[in-house]
This record gives sequence, structure tokens and C-alpha cells, in this order.
Amino acid sequence: MNDDETRGLSRGLTNYGDHDFSVYLRRSFASSMGYSQEMLKKPIVGIANTYSGFNNCHRHFPEMVEHVKRGILLGGGLPIEFPTISLGEVFLSPTSLKFRNLMAMDTEEMIRAQPMDAVVLMGGCDKTVPAQLMGAASADLPTVQLIGGPMMTSRHGEERLGACTDCRRFWGKYRATEIDKAEIDMVEGRLATTTGTCAVMGTASTMACISETLGMALPGTAAIPAVHADRLRAAEATGLAAARMILNPIRPSQVITEKSVENALRVLLAIGGSTNAIIHLTAVAGRLGIRISLDRLNALSDTTPVLVNLKPVGQNYMEDFFFGGGVGAVMRELKPLLHLDTLSVTGERLGDRLEQDPGYVDRRVIASAEAPLELEGGLVALFGNLAPRGAILKRSAADKILFEKEGRAVVFTSLEDLAARVDDPELNIAADDIMVLQNAGPRSASGMPEAGYLPIPKKLSSQGVKDMIRISDARMSGTAFGTIILHVAPEASIGGLLGLVRTGDRIRLSVAKKRIELLVDEAELDRRRAEWTSDIVPPEQRRGYDRLYAAEVLQADEGCDFAFLKPVGTVGDNS
Repeated sequence: MNDDETRGLSRGLTNYGDHDFSVYLRRSFASSMGYSQEMLKKPIVGIANTYSGFNNCHRHFPEMVEHVKRGILLGGGLPIEFPTISLGEVFLSPTSLKFRNLMAMDTEEMIRAQPMDAVVLMGGCDKTVPAQLMGAASADLPTVQLIGGPMMTSRHGEERLGACTDCRRFWGKYRATEIDKAEIDMVEGRLATTTGTCAVMGTASTMACISETLGMALPGTAAIPAVHADRLRAAEATGLAAARMILNPIRPSQVITEKSVENALRVLLAIGGSTNAIIHLTAVAGRLGIRISLDRLNALSDTTPVLVNLKPVGQNYMEDFFFGGGVGAVMRELKPLLHLDTLSVTGERLGDRLEQDPGYVDRRVIASAEAPLELEGGLVALFGNLAPRGAILKRSAADKILFEKEGRAVVFTSLEDLAARVDDPELNIAADDIMVLQNAGPRSASGMPEAGYLPIPKKLSSQGVKDMIRISDARMSGTAFGTIILHVAPEASIGGLLGLVRTGDRIRLSVAKKRIELLVDEAELDRRRAEWTSDIVPPEQRRGYDRLYAAEVLQADEGCDFAFLKPVGTVGDNS
């Protein structure tokens, strides 16, 4: 069988029991779309386009896809666009994470089922990029990730505004009665004024940087603003790179390796990236049997400086990061700590890339390794009886005064309980207390939402309290800030110790020792365990995707992937 019989429209034929008839039928139906016979002979590059009217971050994708197609044609391929599920972060209930795995399944199966020799993945909004990388890793077809890019900033008076750190900052001011309804309404219309993802180092931009570091996106493309002409040029270059991989295939399994994953962790720590990225990178790596150890994360964090001065950790925005040098500038500062023999989709080794002229680097935005913003990485994993399988703290966005502290727990048993009581004037809470949210993990009814950023109770925020220790099995937006402990595993809903915490208990946090401990004796905990019952609705009482999710979702330390989607022989504990 020659190449022409295994490429393009002859690839992965629909089975009618007659090979030649299958080719004949497929070509005849393809002809109805106006392709010439010459075009139908070309190898195919699929374009997974996640445009949706429910995804504001991807509003520019119809224009961008035309430039991807142009690049594919330049490379001698036939571009064929196809849709997959799109996840617009703020438009999904109960949370976009619940549907990340569904999108990953859709991406993987459409790559497998349809005739394509390589694929371009177009994503941007928080969960779209990890979902696409998960699906691509499992399908293992030559793939290039194209990022949609961040928004540009706006203005409110003399202040620059960028979604969504400033969303939270102004909402905090409104809750504390520092600004009135008229001003918050005005700010609402100025926070997000262009297409693209959040303008800060939130989850979307963090995953863009991780994609570039892994080698799945073209060098220099992670931070280009969505509305910049360079974003369209990047789309063309991405299409061309995908077409070139038809003759010289480079598969995700060659790019996403233990070494490139460790490089991605280093960059994550150096940019002060989103806590969500730990879950997503764990899931992506897990598709190839690569395990991310939270102990190893801590070892890397202790030796990786924070270099990037962007909100929510610093003061600048993604457009500043782009013009200041981007991911390449960060990696050059980290060069002695990186594995330089990793491969990108271009076929280039990381060490060779970093030997090239770095160009201008804005040291107000990207610090040097000799003069970092922080000596230690932005994220740290905590362990202890409250989180035996780990929890995550974004220490670069937290108040260091709270890092070594013992306090009294104030417990909210669910999101509904939190909403009902957090602003009650009679709530018994003080600034030195520790807020605890239970039953918000991946197996809970809420599906692990970005609710870990518990609001400061109004009775305290109105007194000027800006931060408190907050603990949950939930996530938080990468745009958020505060001393917030997240992803507690195992979660409360499946019997984790977090679910046994009661108001009045003492909790001790030590970031230096990387410990989070519930100071209750074992006899009392045994009594509480005997009384505890789960509020999870069993899978057999559910239907559709909700049933699949309930039966298969893993804990945070395994990336919240589905057990059956991991490689055979690497499935973890989904109990």
C-alpha cells in the first residue's frame, strides 16, 4: 500500500466491506463541497475549531481559522475545519471543569474517526486548551496547538483594567462599600472590551505558556494578544507547521515527556501561574502515563524563582508580558534548570531555541534570575492529616503574614450554606479565624467549581479585612488572589478528613513545613467518622454524562481525569 492509499481521504475509511468502494463514495461526497480533484488528492490537516456563541474568548476564531487554512495550503495540505465542544468558562453550569473531560473525549474521537494526517487545535478559554491537549495526547496524531491569545486592557478613570483580577478587586471594593452601585456598573462594562482570554496570568494564559513550554505550540505564540496582527501570522505559521509534519511526523508522545512536563512545571512556578494548571497538566501528562508528584512539585518550587510581574501576583498584564519578551525570555532565565533536549512540534530542540537572539526583555515585567521577584516558586503543595494526598497554595498571591498560623475553623458545609450565611451579620467569625468550605470537590454535586475564593464576610470586609486563610476541596480562578488552600485530597464528599471539620476546631498552617493539620484527637475523629454520611447521589441514580462523570472522575491529585481514559495499567483510585 503506497502513501496515497494511507493519506488524505483514503485514511481511516468507513467500512462498507469494499475498500475501493469506500474511497469512491468518500471522494464523491467530498466533491459535493466544491473541491477539485487535485485538492482531493492532497494530505489533510484537520482544524479543530472551538468557536461558539457561548465563548466570548473565541469570538475572533472565524477570522483566525482562515489564516490557519492559508498556512496549510502553503504547506501543500488540504485544510478541513471541524467543530468540537467549546467551553466558555463563565457560561457553563455547574462549572466548566465538569465538561473538560467530555471535550477531551470529543477531540480525541474526532481526530481518530475522521481522515486527517495532522491536526491544528484552536483553543484559548481556560478548559479548552487542556481538553484539547488531553485528547491529542491520547490520539497521538501529529498536532500543533494554536492559542487564541489574551484580551487587551481597558481603562476606568486613570486605572488600567483587565479581566478578571480587576473584576474581583472591584467586586471586593463594592462588597466593602468602598464604591457604589453606579461605579460597579460602570466598571462592569469596561473590564472585558476585546476578544480573547483574561488579560492577566489566569488559567488561560498559564495553559498557553505551558503549551509553548511543552513544545506543543509554536515558539513565541503563547502571549500574542488576540487582536494583534501577529496572532493571525501565528495562525498561518501553525497551519504551515502542521502541514510540514505530514512528511516528517512528530507526535504528542514525542513532545510531551517527563522532561518537557518538568520544564512546564518550572515555567508554571516562575510565572506565578494558576493553581488550575496543576490539575490540567497532571491530566495531560497522565494520558501518556506520566505521573506528576506533588512532592516533586515542592522540590521544583523551592529551587525555581518567581520572575513574572503580572496580575494577580504582580502589577502588569499579558500584553506587557508579550511585548516584554514572553515565554522565551522566562525560559532563558531558567535555562540552567531546564531539560534542553526536549523536542517541539517544529522539530527544534529547546536548547537550540534558547541559543537564538532573545531580543528586548522588559525587566519591569520579566525579572532576571539574578534579581527575581521571589526566590521560591509561586505554588506549593501542602500535606498533613487534613490533606494526606495534598492541597495547593498559590503562595505568590497570598499574604505571607498568614503563612505560619493556627486558627479557629468556621465551617460552611456546602456552597449553598456559604451563600446563605457568609454575609449574615450574626455570623460568628473574626479576622484570625480560618474559613473552611466542604463538599465542593470533583465528586460533589457542584463538580469542583472555582469557589475556593471564599468571599470575606461583609462584617469583616467592611472593617478593612482583605485576606484570611480559606481552605476547601474546590478550585479558584487563576485570576484570584489570597491565602487560599485548594484541591484538598481526598475531598470531603468521599470521606476525606476535610468533611469532618467542625466550627471551633483548631487548624494549623505551616507553609515553611508544607503542612496543614486539623488539631483534633483521633478518638473524636473516629466518633465523627462513625456519624458521617456522604451526600453524593450514586451514579446509578443519574443519567447521561452526569452518570459517567460521577462513576469515573478521579481526585485532584490525579488531574480529575476519568479513570477509563488513562492508559491501561495506570488507573488511579477514583474512590
